[in-house]
Amino acid sequence: QVQLVESGGGMVQAGGSLRLSCAASGGNLSSRAVGWFRQAPGKQRELVANMASTGNTYYPNSVKGRFTLSRDNAKNTVYLQMNNLAPEDTAVYYCAAHIVLGTLTMTNSAPAYWGQGTQVTVSS
Repeated sequence: QVQLVESGGGMVQAGGSLRLSCAASGGNLSSRAVGWFRQAPGKQRELVANMASTGNTYYPNSVKGRFTLSRDNAKNTVYLQMNNLAPEDTAVYYCAAHIVLGTLTMTNSAPAYWGQGTQVTVSS
């Protein structure tokens, strides 16, 4: 059983930056796909960053060029660096790790371990 603990959320003005952290225990993040998702009030949860077990990353157009997912294998932690934040980035952010080893992609429906979520609020 992998436990994920997120941190780093908060409130920031538009144009600012935040870095979210997701520390894992009970399993190795580098061996599976990991992702960051977000859910705004009244909206479906959406993927904002994915890292395959190979290390390849994917970002949807909405965050490409602004968000960066990175992984520190020694700390068994993944990070989401978010730059040039906008009010529409306001949401609860979750990290997730695929249950199956050697996977490439995280999706909303993938069998996964989830963190508790951290609130990000961007004011205009």
